[in-house]
Amino acid sequence: MRITISKENYLKAIAEAESEGETVKAVTLTRWLQVSAPAVTMAIRRLKRDALIRVAAAGQITLTPAGREIASRLLLRHQLIERMLTEIFGLEWYKVHDEAEQLEHAVSTDFETKLVERLGTSGPCPHGNMVGMDSPIERRRRGLKTLDEAHAGERLSVVSVFERDRKLLEYLDGFGIRPGCGIEVVSSAGPLRLRAGKKRIRLDPAVGAKIWVKALVDRAGRCPRPLSAATVKERGRAPLAAQP
Repeated sequence: MRITISKENYLKAIAEAESEGETVKAVTLTRWLQVSAPAVTMAIRRLKRDALIRVAAAGQITLTPAGREIASRLLLRHQLIERMLTEIFGLEWYKVHDEAEQLEHAVSTDFETKLVERLGTSGPCPHGNMVGMDSPIERRRRGLKTLDEAHAGERLSVVSVFERDRKLLEYLDGFGIRPGCGIEVVSSAGPLRLRAGKKRIRLDPAVGAKIWVKALVDRAGRCPRPLSAATVKERGRAPLAAQP
């Protein structure tokens, strides 16, 4: 069986969509890969023929063990390349996903081995995402939630950001919002009103749904108390930077 770049892209897209909590069907892949419905139909036939996917009667697509092995290998390679570009070459974190999409198919096994030796496999990618099938359920088990679920007064740390939206990443970077940064929720009624350092930001809840956060822990290992109602009200008066 010959594994082409196209097959790798489809298998990785299935795995990535699953990691975002989606039920994968043909229409999911059409949207995820920005390809036509007929192209997806043909790809599904080939992948099913090669025993790399299963297709349920209702149309749900899942990876077989062989398909998941290929997808996992490509996801690891993608993450290693992203980390190489940021940690070794200093490329901006919001640029590396697109570069890794192109380079992941050209990396040899020997070069991948060297990357593993240099970077390891346990760390997150520059966008804070873990390699492999890190589903929303697993993130919540670790105590994470999406920013749109936060309440006024909460102090949070950004853990990860959806990496397939370059414009979103650049926009957030302009306000200093990236994995590891701390933010305060000034208001969660309607648009999210946030404070990141000295910057005030307004985000649509749909954007907040693409950002995973956790309670900000102080140096003593404690979660700080939420801001008082008076403080929240006071900080909510100042004008905020609008979302584009």
